[in-house]
Amino acid sequence: MDTNWRKSSYSGPGDGDSCVEIATTPTRTAVRDSKDPTRAVLTFPTAAFAAFLRALEPAGLPPLML
Repeated sequence: MDTNWRKSSYSGPGDGDSCVEIATTPTRTAVRDSKDPTRAVLTFPTAAFAAFLRALEPAGLPPLML
């Protein structure tokens, strides 16, 4: 799995360690807890993770980017 972990753009000062991080490949998206990155990693097919993000989007806001 790609090790280029990225935090959410919503992670700001003070809360930057209370977030999830993702790493992507063309076929998989991995998610881990940024507070404890050595623990378990969840992986999902990229298409399924993208559908999950679309389902979370409030109406009228730009799409979430992977």
